[in-house]
Amino acid sequence: MSKRKKIKEEPRVKKDKIKQLIRNFFNENPGRPYNYKQISRAVDAKNDPQKMIVANILAELTADSFLIEVDRGRYKHVADKKMHEGIFERRSNGKNHVVPIDGGDPIPVSDENSLKAMSGDKVNYICYRTRKREQEMEAEIVEIIERVPQTFVGILDVKPQYAFLLTENRSLGNDIFIPLDKLKGGKSGEKALVSITEWPDGAKNPYGEVVAVLGKAGDNDTEMHAILAEFGLPYTYPKNVEKAADKISDVITKEDLKDREDFRSVTTFTIDPRDAKDFDDALSIRQLNNGNWEVGVHIADVTHYVTPGSVIDKEAYKRATSIYLVDRTIPMLPERLCNQICSLRPNEDKLCFSAIFELNEKSEILHSHITRTVIRSDRRFTYEEAQEIIESGKGDYSFEILKLNDLAQKLREKRFAEGSINFDRYEVKFEIDEHGKPLSVYFKISKEANKLVEEFMLLANRTVAESVGKVEGNRTAKAFVYRVHDLPDPEKMNTMATFIRRFGYTLRTDGTKGQISRSINSLLNNIKDKPEENLIETVAIRSMAKAEYSTKNIGHYGLAFEYYTHFTSPIRRYPDMMVHRLLEKYMAGGRSVNVKSLESACKHSSEMELTAASAERASIKYKQAEFLSERLGQEYEGVISGVTEWGLYVEINENKCEGLVPMRDLDDDYYEFDEKNYCVVGRSSHKIYRLGDPIRIQIARVDMEKKQVDFALVKTK
Repeated sequence: MSKRKKIKEEPRVKKDKIKQLIRNFFNENPGRPYNYKQISRAVDAKNDPQKMIVANILAELTADSFLIEVDRGRYKHVADKKMHEGIFERRSNGKNHVVPIDGGDPIPVSDENSLKAMSGDKVNYICYRTRKREQEMEAEIVEIIERVPQTFVGILDVKPQYAFLLTENRSLGNDIFIPLDKLKGGKSGEKALVSITEWPDGAKNPYGEVVAVLGKAGDNDTEMHAILAEFGLPYTYPKNVEKAADKISDVITKEDLKDREDFRSVTTFTIDPRDAKDFDDALSIRQLNNGNWEVGVHIADVTHYVTPGSVIDKEAYKRATSIYLVDRTIPMLPERLCNQICSLRPNEDKLCFSAIFELNEKSEILHSHITRTVIRSDRRFTYEEAQEIIESGKGDYSFEILKLNDLAQKLREKRFAEGSINFDRYEVKFEIDEHGKPLSVYFKISKEANKLVEEFMLLANRTVAESVGKVEGNRTAKAFVYRVHDLPDPEKMNTMATFIRRFGYTLRTDGTKGQISRSINSLLNNIKDKPEENLIETVAIRSMAKAEYSTKNIGHYGLAFEYYTHFTSPIRRYPDMMVHRLLEKYMAGGRSVNVKSLESACKHSSEMELTAASAERASIKYKQAEFLSERLGQEYEGVISGVTEWGLYVEINENKCEGLVPMRDLDDDYYEFDEKNYCVVGRSSHKIYRLGDPIRIQIARVDMEKKQVDFALVKTK
């Protein structure tokens, strides 16, 4: 059997190679016609079977419009084929495509026409119509302009003479061949990060070398490091950067205090999560002689310690954000800075950049200014402690906390009246043991204490953005970093409006920005505590544009702010450090910075934010899969949270873990996917499974490598 298989495959392999040689020959010799014999000689086709293959390929390439037959037996490359530039995306299911660099829809690329390009590679390509459907286009990669370094995470399979990395990556359908001298001591069953070094012509598998051995598959640290490595994120901190941080003095000198407002005698405290160590914001409050209230939003003065271009600054820029996995934080800054020198710990003098507000009893802002300060926090509160004070009216600094909460609630009420959208979602959290094993799932719900802090941070961010962006007369605003949020996509909004109608709700999709946002808020208010609340909120969020950083201020739709930035978290976000530096420069009368380089930094920060969010979601998916792996066979009530051509996604009500009921397991009928109506329909029975339907499932299978959970439907009796 193995001999027959080999003989059967050999001509196909040769044909693929000859076809590529012919393409290369015509690409290198455009414009001139060649006859069949010349082409055969050019690709070294000597015997009759090879020459017959050449003849077949010439006919195929002519049908593909790659060649034209100028006269009988003479072929020429289509000279007017326009070369395009794009980014190649490889998929393990073979559905590769190229994304045009100047915008447009992705164009399919067959594997044989890919030049073995990898995801992210910049390529030149030509287009031609497919033979199957005249109206559809395919692309052929003719040149790889710029290769992107490719690394993959997987499990090592080491044999006596060679090794492979077994991957589950969506963008690579092939395991990676690793010579034994490139293993770096890796052993079978260990997870490793491998870099592709080459993909030789004719080789089924790319060649690679081990960059790092991550540890034994299944170990918690190994799996968390693997998630970070999979997204190209760091899982260790460079020693040289830590050493540079260790040299920074934590002593505040008289020179440091020069030109700073002194708030050390004003009641000040921090309110943070229970497990937080990096306290980068504090609130102060005191009553003024005129009866109004002065509230200070004090932010750690990170840029006092981190100078532009230093090794610490370069590392922070590269990371752009701290990353919060289920069981750990991967900090943007070295621990000495984020948890010690810059952290606004109680009973320690700390340098801050602050926004100071004078408010009356109605929470109207009568005056504000931005300044550098020195503070001394009196108390470190957890959100739970502050919430208990709000609810009971008793505890340390209860008067101050209750007054701040009163002012914050009035600010919040006004913000929603002006069109801010009230997305009030919970976070899924895990209680884990010392080995990282998930013991239970709980939900972090935003209460008054969280909203108190949030409201004053929003106020500070908006005020800082207005201080630079709002200019009078014909003056041009100086270049700045804005946090922007575009209007919702009208098509997505219409689709959402259609979807929620089946639950009995309506949504306005035309009119002014304020009218639409008020309609969204009305919807969110109406679904409170209903079974469909989480589902509709999820669909609503997906209908929204993504917030990002930009020098082009288009406002923030979700908050209904004309000017908005990020100023309040410089310990964990690089854009906030950029904002601090720009503020310092402009407050001193400095000229506007270069917009192009600032926009490039904004783009990088936005991209890294999305990557970090993807890694955070992957860690949650892994822990959900791990949690359910010990509950095989158990039944739960859930809701259909997604409908696709490959199955139904179901979210369990009790713990919000999500899994898939594969289409192949819906074995009582043949089900067809109705994309427009978010459902699958049985061809014979006409039974419908629709997005949002309640459903009972059983935990059927868990694949920890893929972070994938399969459910089985529990048949109703």
